Amino acid sequence: MQPQTIFDKIWSSHIVNEDKNGECLIYIDRHLVHEVTSPQAFEGLKTKKRVVRRPNLTLAVPDHNVPTIDRTKGIVDNESRIQVDTLLKNCKDFSVPFFNIDDERQGIVHIIGPEQGFTLPGTTLVCGDSHTSTHGAFGSLAFGIGTSEVEHVLSTQTLIQKPAKNFLIKFTNKLGKGVTAKDVILYLIGQIGTAGGTGYVLEYAGEIIDDMSMEERMTICNMSIEAGARAGLIAPDEKTFDYLYNKPLAPKGKDWDMAVKCWLKLKSDPDAKYEKTLLIDASKIEPQVTWGTSPEDVLTINSTIPNPEQYTNSEKKKSVIRSLKYMDLKPGQKLTDVEIDKVFIGSCTNGRIEDLRKASKILKGNKINPNVKAFVVPGSGLVKKQAEAEGLDKIFKSSGFEWREPGCSMCLAMNADKLKPYERCASTSNRNFEGRQGRLGRTHLVSPEMAAAAAIKGKLFDVRKI
Repeated sequence: MQPQTIFDKIWSSHIVNEDKNGECLIYIDRHLVHEVTSPQAFEGLKTKKRVVRRPNLTLAVPDHNVPTIDRTKGIVDNESRIQVDTLLKNCKDFSVPFFNIDDERQGIVHIIGPEQGFTLPGTTLVCGDSHTSTHGAFGSLAFGIGTSEVEHVLSTQTLIQKPAKNFLIKFTNKLGKGVTAKDVILYLIGQIGTAGGTGYVLEYAGEIIDDMSMEERMTICNMSIEAGARAGLIAPDEKTFDYLYNKPLAPKGKDWDMAVKCWLKLKSDPDAKYEKTLLIDASKIEPQVTWGTSPEDVLTINSTIPNPEQYTNSEKKKSVIRSLKYMDLKPGQKLTDVEIDKVFIGSCTNGRIEDLRKASKILKGNKINPNVKAFVVPGSGLVKKQAEAEGLDKIFKSSGFEWREPGCSMCLAMNADKLKPYERCASTSNRNFEGRQGRLGRTHLVSPEMAAAAAIKGKLFDVRKI
């Protein structure tokens, strides 16, 4: 048999049918659903008098529109309340498993999947959300789909797709002190751009990937979509198995033993062919921060804002000029001189227990700047419960942070958590587009540690100096 990548192995084992043009009907093992991209899909099923083919392979949770404070009052915003209520009704009508907002298992869809053991190596997993790539950290071929595709998966447990190409990102050497998984993925996006991975599945390998925890690997795979990739993939190993062992929806007993035997084979073969390969010296990566309105607009923290004149590409030059105007930044300005108004720690990128531990370590014994409003939003009720058991909530609150309920929160401002016009935020989320965190809001993407440092100093700051 021809040597295969991990993507090739998962893809070929899920093909139901392939036409002469290479378009495939593939089987979908797992389907995650939330309140924003599912209403039309369920309505389509009702209109066509269809059922959900495998309800037990679907898991639903509200996350985008849920409030992170005063949940006893319910959802105040009418549109948000309707979306969440509609999801609850649809799940009851179609017998789809569902975590409501009063369930401690509720949280961001890409955080609850892994912590429930719903995400498993070697599976195909989809969701009507671009950051489904997160689950690739477990060796799952996971990608976002559109609403019509959500309906197709609900109805048939299959999807029509063309295979992606393989792109190996291999890291050499070790990371320096104070450099995190978030810095690694931001650096990569800065190197290849937001279209660098278009048409590819990014496979991450190398010593630093092996050394990373599952939480860190999820951060890496989460932002693969920001590099334009279809998905991100990391081969499962003992860390993966340890994380999943005894999770509620993971295999048990003999089924677990059999599954692990299969999962151990989910590695790219030594002679597997990649359409693209990129080697990155991890020792050269420093703490990163975005300055513009695209994740590729990223620099090391001790850099200065670029000058549009340094770009030879006319379209890029226009983009930089627009970004600088929107972000109210000047060429040559030091990033460490940029003052902030808010700090947000959370999202499907950095809302896990390890992220909160790392941020709290920086904050312990410190107070945030009086000009900064800061809040932390755990990625799930279980993350919140764990953090409180460890006393992390007390550290956050004593430093001046607000301690919130789980949800997507200010990652996308589809709920009550928003930046006001012209407010500037150091955020652990994944996108810094215009208006992403609120109309005319300005976003700088950073790691949880860098966000904590910014909160203390009241400006973008090198966490290595704390």
